[in-house]
Amino acid sequence: MGEMKLITCNSNRELAKDVASYLDARLTEADVQTFADNEVFVRINENVRGHDVFLIQSTSAPANDHLMELLITCDALVRASARRITAVIPYFGYARQDRKTDGRTPISAKLVANLIHKAGADRVLTVDLHAGQIQGFFDIPTDNLIAGPVFVQDIKEKYGSKDVMVVSPDVGGVVRARALADRLNCDLAIVDKRRPKAGVSEVMNIIGDVKDRACIMVDDMTDSGGTLCNAADAMLNAGAKSVSAYVTHGVLSPGAAARIDKSRLKELVCTDSIAASEEVANAKKIRRVSISHLIGEAVRRVANEESVSKLFDY
Repeated sequence: MGEMKLITCNSNRELAKDVASYLDARLTEADVQTFADNEVFVRINENVRGHDVFLIQSTSAPANDHLMELLITCDALVRASARRITAVIPYFGYARQDRKTDGRTPISAKLVANLIHKAGADRVLTVDLHAGQIQGFFDIPTDNLIAGPVFVQDIKEKYGSKDVMVVSPDVGGVVRARALADRLNCDLAIVDKRRPKAGVSEVMNIIGDVKDRACIMVDDMTDSGGTLCNAADAMLNAGAKSVSAYVTHGVLSPGAAARIDKSRLKELVCTDSIAASEEVANAKKIRRVSISHLIGEAVRRVANEESVSKLFDY
């Protein structure tokens, strides 16, 4: 791979290993440790001077620890004279705080973008940002990959063209759902919901006829799973034949996997952008698909100065 080097911290080592395997490369040896007082320490154990370095690290739970690992590793690479540092962030934490929702509240996504830039990253590679405008929060080149190609292939293998209908679980996700429906050449429905408070959703209405259809909800992330479970109930009550969900980032906070298993969802499919907890790994209704080849191909294209947007032509 010439002057390219891959390095990872502790958030999702399995995904990093799979990306390295796709590229027929190996991970650069590094120590990423936490002292007794929870301070992060990083040591790069190989020469990276003049190299094109790709740092793979999701900022998933514990978000603050993994974010600090990312920032401190960036600083270590800068001081080790890496030629270019690309922060590969499969899951970009704090993305839901992308605007002021009330008086005296932060725009944390912008703050985190600034921190990554100031830490020394020269460009960012991420997957399915919660909101497309977050790309504009970065003052460095940012590639936002989409998991759509992976989902399309899996849906075609599992469902074929048997009365499939793509469903957006809220109005904000219509663009994402429409793109998937276009690729599958199927109809689109929308769940109209309101959110009385953070983390709580209530289905109000379903826009579209879901009767006797195999409904597939698509979203960028799920945390508690409440939205998906409530929407599944509403669609099944409206006559849907089955309801499944495809979600890029399975945040799945404690208790979410159990809620999914007890729900009327047929299954929840999510990518490996976030390392699976024991609860998620053992859940009966949660299945994971890998995006390692998608990230690996994007890394290869960036390293070779090729077009990344071609990956979206699926």
